[in-house]
Amino acid sequence: MPGFPGACVAALATFLPCYLFTVIPAPYFKKYGHNKSIKAFVEGITIAVIGALVGAVVIIATRSITDLSTVLIAISTVFVILYFKKVQDPYIIIIAAIIGLILKAFMA
Repeated sequence: MPGFPGACVAALATFLPCYLFTVIPAPYFKKYGHNKSIKAFVEGITIAVIGALVGAVVIIATRSITDLSTVLIAISTVFVILYFKKVQDPYIIIIAAIIGLILKAFMA
């Protein structure tokens, strides 16, 4: 299924299981969250997920930061994330898109 419908199906298949595995057990975590074994398990999983995300970011960055404009967008995005601690993801994407459009206008 190509195009936008295929992208929607892929996004749903990617994010729905993660969402369900987070939302469904949440009430049980509150009930059993004080158990030391469960706390240790959750901390271990959290560290593993952070490691996997860092690895994915490194791979994606090396493949997508290829020229001056992508370097400037990446640096600007890192600056926004570090300087404004509470910026939500959609705003970061919008800011990066605006920077990309400005760079495209000046580099064309």
